[in-house]
Amino acid sequence: MLGGGLLIPLLSACSKREQPNIIVIMCDDLGYNDVACYGQKLIETPNLDRMAREGMRFTQAYAGSPVSAPSRASFMTGQHCGHTEVRGNKEYWRDVPMVKYGENNEFSRVGQHPYAADHIILPEIMKDNGYTTAMFGKWAGGYEGSHSTPDKRGVDEYFGYVCQYQAHLYYPNFLNRYSKIEGDTTLVRVTLEENIRHPQKGEGYTLRTQYSADMIHRKAMEWIRRQEGSKPFFGVFTYTLPHAELVQPEDSILQYYREKFADDKDWEAGAWSRYNTSRDTHAQFAAMVSRLDGYVGEIMDELRDKGLAENTLVIFTSDNGPHQEGGADPAFFGFNAELRGIKRQTHEGGVRVPFIAWWPGRVEAGVVNDHQLAFYDVMPTCCELAGVKNYTERYSNSTIGVDYFDGISFAPTLLDRRGQQQHEFLYWEFEETDQVAVRMGDWKMVSKGGKPHLYNLAVDLHEDNDVAAEHPDVVRQMVEIALSQHVESPHFKVTMPRLE
Repeated sequence: MLGGGLLIPLLSACSKREQPNIIVIMCDDLGYNDVACYGQKLIETPNLDRMAREGMRFTQAYAGSPVSAPSRASFMTGQHCGHTEVRGNKEYWRDVPMVKYGENNEFSRVGQHPYAADHIILPEIMKDNGYTTAMFGKWAGGYEGSHSTPDKRGVDEYFGYVCQYQAHLYYPNFLNRYSKIEGDTTLVRVTLEENIRHPQKGEGYTLRTQYSADMIHRKAMEWIRRQEGSKPFFGVFTYTLPHAELVQPEDSILQYYREKFADDKDWEAGAWSRYNTSRDTHAQFAAMVSRLDGYVGEIMDELRDKGLAENTLVIFTSDNGPHQEGGADPAFFGFNAELRGIKRQTHEGGVRVPFIAWWPGRVEAGVVNDHQLAFYDVMPTCCELAGVKNYTERYSNSTIGVDYFDGISFAPTLLDRRGQQQHEFLYWEFEETDQVAVRMGDWKMVSKGGKPHLYNLAVDLHEDNDVAAEHPDVVRQMVEIALSQHVESPHFKVTMPRLE
């Protein structure tokens, strides 16, 4: 069922035994160069490295946006951010009454701009085709009480942060849950009783013990353990590591990096900062990445132990490029290596992300692939693997004029089959920094405030040399593409480049 209440007939293109299980692990603000198999020298990621050795590592995979909510929207909707309803981090927790959790003030409503009610999203399609669906982690696709929360958008079981603003803290006052096993009929708040005994801000924060990242991962693992293979499952694990606040349990992972980075630094939070002061910031960040890596290893091992690995595709990626908030220091860890830019920028460093596909026996091991793909390609890929034929025709909503689907399935690349279609171009726009970008082959146009800049990625991957003046014909072609892909939004404005 669509969020707007449209019923769609169940498809039966594949029997349940033919339909693969699919798990998408999308972490938060992990840069292209933050994983060892992508070139990181200071952080150890043995499980992701193993995943790459046993699967396919993509070198030209792109997030849907350089920031969280619209990037996840692109993944969920199969649309680029010139067509999506959600194109930025529009918040709905502002100007609402406050409530108390212990002595801590909290917002009575939290969340971001909702996905369009009249456009289907990926969990709804998978559920409609016989899959058990679940999501654990950050939602960011609608505020509490809106038409677009996990319980209303095809997710059978959910645990995590419905609001990405809440996800800036790893020891929060509450998390959100929707679980039929727990008797839920709608999305609920789960108060973290041990945490709220202590203040959310200041020195007392260090006494909190309920670490959200570990709690979310445990719920994800419990869900995997309940899967027996009789019914296909689709899981989206949107882990918040290594996003924002640099803090985690005082355990051996953190201690290892404290010893490795002996000459570390601290970050002092200001009075109005969302974050708390962080000690040993380099060790904290590295340990958070290694902790995430441990989660990935547990998932792969559990699937193997249950005999499910050979019928389960696992995709690992990040929602956008690296951040430098709360004391994070991407320059120390390589600053995206050869890529220019970070989170909130449409240069390569803001949108090119690690992307690994693991499917023992189906995806050839050890392949490094340069196929250009974007988050909006995940929907058609899942549909093809699940046997959903002509998904755009079957799931388009004819009542809204043009119901855009922008993706191309990369299943042929995964399965080493002929017939892989290529994108003529990839497209991004982002209101907050007033940027628009188009990639066409090796050409990359980045428009800032309406002024286009042109780079040839084949010889200038770092986007240092603007060659717009030398190639006005290419600039014109890419501006025409941008103008053709942008649909005006009442909520998110951007300055489009103009034809000269």
